[in-house]
Amino acid sequence: MYDVVIIGSGPAGLSAAIYGQRACLETLVVEKQPMSGGQILNTYEVDNYPGLPGLGGFELGMKLREHADSMGAKFLQADVNRVEKTQEGFRIYTSKEEYDAKTVVFATGASYRALGVSGEEKLRGMGVSYCATCDGAFFRDKVTAVVGGGDVALEDALFLARSCQKVYLIHRRDAFRGAKALQEKVLAEPRIEVCFDSQVEEIVGENQVEKILVYHKKEETRREVQVDGVFIAVGITPNSVLAKDVAALDENGYVIAGEDGRTSEAGVYAAGDVRTKQLRQVITAAADGANVITSIENYLNCL
Repeated sequence: MYDVVIIGSGPAGLSAAIYGQRACLETLVVEKQPMSGGQILNTYEVDNYPGLPGLGGFELGMKLREHADSMGAKFLQADVNRVEKTQEGFRIYTSKEEYDAKTVVFATGASYRALGVSGEEKLRGMGVSYCATCDGAFFRDKVTAVVGGGDVALEDALFLARSCQKVYLIHRRDAFRGAKALQEKVLAEPRIEVCFDSQVEEIVGENQVEKILVYHKKEETRREVQVDGVFIAVGITPNSVLAKDVAALDENGYVIAGEDGRTSEAGVYAAGDVRTKQLRQVITAAADGANVITSIENYLNCL
């Protein structure tokens, strides 16, 4: 019987593992992938983690794992098939064995929706990004494109326009879906060129994004647009399937939990991108990991 089983080994899960060991909790981390770190492993450079500017995402992921290992956290590589509430706590069914725990932390993250176009995967981290606040600083005084038409895409375009020479905002429909106030700001920003009824068909480049091929539906024409970076903002999908049987989700599929990580079910916690929150960054994920362990300590002390 573990005090806590953490599902996921991104920054939130690894932070929870470190703090769990510091709290002398019997801790197990179950990770799906053969390497810890989560999405940051695919990030070429992390420029906004305090004290470590310019550190590679892979290197940061490895440092977090090394820290957890040095604290004595236990890791298991396996798929989690389901989590079930029991009289004693929770049972975690994995592809290898079953594990019992007094508490469980869902640190399963979220996945950015891809465009699915040629060149996207190849150039991910080399000009293709899914987070303007994470990577925008690398494109100061350069030309970028944002793909999408919701609030996030509009906010990304405005954010990039502060430092970029020019921003193309490409949306496949003839009107934005984002808030009216954001639309007005975007349309009034001289550095943003809006391309309605348009879609990116290909992202081109060798070791870095060089241009995109854009199809304009109304004119039925195609053109090449020279850009240094492409920011894809077509949605995020929380990896919350495992949590839905033991915790409440919001309308978008995120686990409903505040900064303390507590969910609708006693003993169940959520940390990182999978939970409802304003900002999804490495620093907030790490903070979530620390917070859930404090909540778990308080919970276990009352058992």
